[in-house]
Amino acid sequence: AFQAWCGPCKTVVDLFRKIRNEVGSDFLHFAVAEVDSIDALEKYRGKCQPVFLFYAGGELVAVVRGVNAPLLQKTILEQL
Repeated sequence: AFQAWCGPCKTVVDLFRKIRNEVGSDFLHFAVAEVDSIDALEKYRGKCQPVFLFYAGGELVAVVRGVNAPLLQKTILEQL
């Protein structure tokens, strides 16, 4: 979940692509949501910090706040 003006959020997409290529597309799916245009994500608006929400089986299983590539990669691999 990000705000359109957040440059670092956009660069993380490359990290996600790299990880997805390494682990295979059958196991991992990414979605990008701009909080300014989705009412359900209103609580994430106005923050200077991107929030990465990890879901499995429709349940929120992990949250990473801020752009921390090593922590994001670790969290993704742990959740797989």
